[in-house]
Amino acid sequence: MGQIKVFGLDAASAGHLAPLQVLLASSVGTLLTAGIGPIVIASIILQLLVGSGIIHLDFSNPQGRIDFQNLQKIFGVVLAFFEAWVYTKVGMLAPAEGMFLWVVLQVAIGSIILMYLDEVVHKYGIGSGISLFIAGGVASSILWTVFSPVSTVGSGFKLIATGAGLDLASPSGSLWLFFNQMSTNIYNAFVTNLFPIIAALVVFAVVVYFEGVHVNIPITLGRAGQYGRFPVKFLYVSNIPVILAVALFANISLLYSLVKDTGWPIIVPLFQIMEHYTNMPFGIMETLLLQGSFAGLGAQIFQAIVYTIVLMVFCVLFGVLWVKMANQDSEAVANQLQNSGMFLPGFRRDPRVIKGVLDRYIPTITILGAAFVGLLAGFASLTGAVGTGTGILLTVDIVYRFYEELAKEQLGDHAFLGKILNVAKKWGL
Repeated sequence: MGQIKVFGLDAASAGHLAPLQVLLASSVGTLLTAGIGPIVIASIILQLLVGSGIIHLDFSNPQGRIDFQNLQKIFGVVLAFFEAWVYTKVGMLAPAEGMFLWVVLQVAIGSIILMYLDEVVHKYGIGSGISLFIAGGVASSILWTVFSPVSTVGSGFKLIATGAGLDLASPSGSLWLFFNQMSTNIYNAFVTNLFPIIAALVVFAVVVYFEGVHVNIPITLGRAGQYGRFPVKFLYVSNIPVILAVALFANISLLYSLVKDTGWPIIVPLFQIMEHYTNMPFGIMETLLLQGSFAGLGAQIFQAIVYTIVLMVFCVLFGVLWVKMANQDSEAVANQLQNSGMFLPGFRRDPRVIKGVLDRYIPTITILGAAFVGLLAGFASLTGAVGTGTGILLTVDIVYRFYEELAKEQLGDHAFLGKILNVAKKWGL
């Protein structure tokens, strides 16, 4: 769907949302124009409504979680049509004469199909469909940006293979461009083409390291008293807070594009400020390295600092809400351990006692982990890393969680998957 153009369009442009397309699994001008935006925003709004007590749902009750999922689907369908209308109304999609409604319908149906694909992965696959959509988009973006052997020429492509050799002047891949430009100015070639690749590798290494940071809580199993451990990871909230925050920021930009020409006295300035400080000025470090000074970057640096702080705050907010909604808070985990016959050695076998011990770790780690993820995402975006810093952060976390799901499902008996899991274990993962 990301390659199928919307029928009836004269033109399409992502505008200031271009850097966020890969994070929203979207491609403006195709059936995936809105991407996962409607799904995520539906989840955000419902979480806030439940957290504020406007909607009463008990997440400790399975029926409460089912009701939440059903409401999210219904609201997601409504938002799919709304976002499709906004994309077309603000000019990112320019329909031909008489095709406005047809364009809106195609984009909305694309998002609804994406919702059903996510359901298919949840019911019959491994992991989250939304996470896999993001990881696929980021991975393809990185491979194409770094290794692309072609460059766009008019409406077609010009291959780098010319005659008996390779013409390194024509590819768009940053790795080939580095080798092509290093003979003229190696420093500029490094900063422009190689530095974003190195930044992506650094973010990759940092995320992998912190994925392994955890606190082990000793437990005993059954009457035999077999000892084990319950790990509470530093990144306990996973990548969920960043996905929710980025989707929210993208929709703030969309709404600002919708209302900026209305002239409303309070709403327009408010949305203008919100839109400005929820957009990261990507690649500031690259500009700084090229010009060698902070001259002219004061406003961008201030915007980046405010953006990072706002991102951290929203990550913490969504992290706390998600832990409660996903039954991962201290009380829910204590009940799960109790029902599984697991207890804390030296403590009375009571879920309230287990909860008291878990309260020393889970709430603190939830806040610290969510804030760290937001800080790392904001800093990584400053580097202009290939695939965007936030995209690298999300993809590494998604792939790591996917590996954990494979291990949990005991798929090591499968010949091919078993080899992958064995190699990962040798690497200490």
